Amino acid sequence: MLDVLLRNGTVIDGTGAPGRRADVGVKDGRIVTVGASSAESAAQTIEADGLVVAPGFVDPHTHYDAQLFWDPFASPSSLHGVTTVIGGNCGFTLAPLRPGDADYIRPMMAKVEGMPLEALERGLAWDWDSFESYLARLDGKVGVNVGFLVGHCALRRSVMGDDAVGNVASEAQIAEMARLLHESLSAGGLGFSSSKAYTHEDGDSNPVPSRASTREEILALTAAVREHPGTTLEFIIDGCMSQFSDEEIDLMVEMSLSAGRPLNWNVMGVDAKRRRFERQLVAGTRAKERGARIVALTMPTLGGLKMSFHDFCALFLIPGWGDVMKLPVPERIVKLEDPEVRKRMNELARSKEAGVLQDLARWGAYEIGETFAPENAGLTGRLVADIARERGKDPQDTLFDIVVADGLRTGLWPVPADDDAESWKLRTEVWRDDRVLIGGSDAGAHLDRMCGARYPTAFLGDVVRDRGLLPIEEAIRLMTDAPARLFGLRQRGRIAEGWHADLAVFEPAKVNAGPIHSRNDLPGGTARLFSAAIGVQHVFANGREIVRDGKETGDLAGRLLRSGRDTETVAIPAG
Repeated sequence: MLDVLLRNGTVIDGTGAPGRRADVGVKDGRIVTVGASSAESAAQTIEADGLVVAPGFVDPHTHYDAQLFWDPFASPSSLHGVTTVIGGNCGFTLAPLRPGDADYIRPMMAKVEGMPLEALERGLAWDWDSFESYLARLDGKVGVNVGFLVGHCALRRSVMGDDAVGNVASEAQIAEMARLLHESLSAGGLGFSSSKAYTHEDGDSNPVPSRASTREEILALTAAVREHPGTTLEFIIDGCMSQFSDEEIDLMVEMSLSAGRPLNWNVMGVDAKRRRFERQLVAGTRAKERGARIVALTMPTLGGLKMSFHDFCALFLIPGWGDVMKLPVPERIVKLEDPEVRKRMNELARSKEAGVLQDLARWGAYEIGETFAPENAGLTGRLVADIARERGKDPQDTLFDIVVADGLRTGLWPVPADDDAESWKLRTEVWRDDRVLIGGSDAGAHLDRMCGARYPTAFLGDVVRDRGLLPIEEAIRLMTDAPARLFGLRQRGRIAEGWHADLAVFEPAKVNAGPIHSRNDLPGGTARLFSAAIGVQHVFANGREIVRDGKETGDLAGRLLRSGRDTETVAIPAG
């Protein structure tokens, strides 16, 4: 008898092959039959006529490292059909952890990854030390498959303590970091991640530890990765948000060559007006020429990034704005009411130095979200440009007036500047490029600013069905088999006999992501942004149903993925 039989669905197997009407039989966590209608009995039979049966989606860039302790289903990712998530990105992990270092790691994660400090304090016991003991806390207690890279910042902090911030490591300290990385990879870490991004600051507003690393230190650590099967690299650097310098490209190529592994970076935008992606893709080209491999992650959807003048976000990173935005809120409000300060902030936001952040100075292109002051009643959902016209005022003054009236708490949603036909055409071409991988949700991070976890259903609904930009078979391959193969996930990412039964079952005519809204369901009652899935009927991890009709079943069917055991080596070409 089968455990599960999905009958008469349209099976899209993840390889890009045309969908076909077939039954899928599951037993002991594996797919055992794919084909013609089966008369075999099953403990659970699902009539899938009119539904698509696809591999579960693989999200290659998440920060669920903390959330999984209080939310083993990694919501809302699992609701959107995601069955496998990769954590430990951007150099940020919660292990290894020396005694007392949680007091540094918690504020750092709160600042750099937007995880509420209260949730980190109340939702985790912080009772591990090694990477192995961290993994042990989650093993057997997750609803999705999850693997973790080993973060550079935790390694540095464990070895150097307070000196990890802003200081060059000695040869002995580098050797100790490499030893600790070897230990962590042997325990099952999926690889190594690091950051040199100027936006990454710790809880004291200092550069995170990895930003002080030298080229020699980074390459010593990537060389350690080479000795462990089934491992990979992830990196974020200043050029990820603007343009890569030759030096940055060379470093990434050397990292890949040193490890003998692919390196992925996050996140590449595709915009027909600025076309920064063209220079960023040069990194992948140069890597190929030298026998290395560099892959850019890119999101297939737009929007969904909330801003606020009250809490830390990209607005705080505009060069020259720190003198105002770092003031206590009452003093900040006084400054934001001053016409001369407003004029200067506008000039700074539009300056060449602002780079990609210049988009934030499109004052009229903000949609007003949640408001608080009586005088702002009725503004939610409206564009600042329209409000400014009604008031006969400048858009910047209108926006600042609204924000000040709300005590800076107004929710602001920038309207994407690149929602145009030419940009979508370019995106479609880029998604098919072997230097690119769809992903980069940051799910589990920036919880009050974004909800990137919704991208699989938003992609299938808006981009594939409504815009008609890709065949559904190709879109599913890009979210299943493609990331699974980059990370070397053993027998995951496809519907094939003998493979793990990670499955997403959805209505193709309805599938989409629901509206983004706020929920106060984190430890301590803290808030996050959330989006439910539309049209996703069933999600299976390892043959067991983890989501039914949009709700978690409570079955902790996920697997903690360990390098070597659950992954195979994805070697780069010989130089």
